[in-house]
Amino acid sequence: MNPKADMRQRILAAALKRFAQKGYAGTSVRDIVTVARVSKPVLYYYFSNKADLYRALVAWAGDERLRLMREAAASSDMLPGRLRELCAALFEFTRTHRELMRLAFASALAASGEVPPEAHCFEKGRQSFEFIQDLMEQGRKEDALNRRFDSRALAMGFSGLMHLHVLLHLLQPEQPLDRPTAEAVVDLFLSGAAPTTREVSVADDSIPTRRQPCAQAAARKRTPQEL
Repeated sequence: MNPKADMRQRILAAALKRFAQKGYAGTSVRDIVTVARVSKPVLYYYFSNKADLYRALVAWAGDERLRLMREAAASSDMLPGRLRELCAALFEFTRTHRELMRLAFASALAASGEVPPEAHCFEKGRQSFEFIQDLMEQGRKEDALNRRFDSRALAMGFSGLMHLHVLLHLLQPEQPLDRPTAEAVVDLFLSGAAPTTREVSVADDSIPTRRQPCAQAAARKRTPQEL
């Protein structure tokens, strides 16, 4: 990495640390330059102001997440494989960039004035959602998904499952966010929670047949001549 790029990343890392600890409003430029161990003129050489720093972090989080999702999905030819790789890539990115993902979620949920209005977190999120929606539409055309649902509904269902796990991990780091979890999310989405007809049939066959109480009582009252 060249010196200029290295310095820029150093300032971004310091800003991320302070924003994660104190929030956007509670963080000052002085806080950032203190952590980065640079002067204010150096910071202003790379970024116009504090808002510019925040926007750069949110933009990088969205761009990198989308890039990883695209690369992961391209590594498989079938929809189940694409979704498993995509989900696993997002989970790994979250584990290795927890503070950055917290910042992205905070930006999406922030009230007016809590973060810079130019932080395009919704635009970045929309791009990721549209990519997943395109995968779902492709899956519908390949008959890999139920056509009763349109691509938007399918994308919302899958994204909801996936991002709920991300949010739980950010709130409680002990919550697993690994490949087995990603595979379980995709299996639940594709197969559903309801048992298949075969599974219901097997379950019914495993239950011993029992007489109803009234039938048992009637059997006990029969005379030898009736048997």
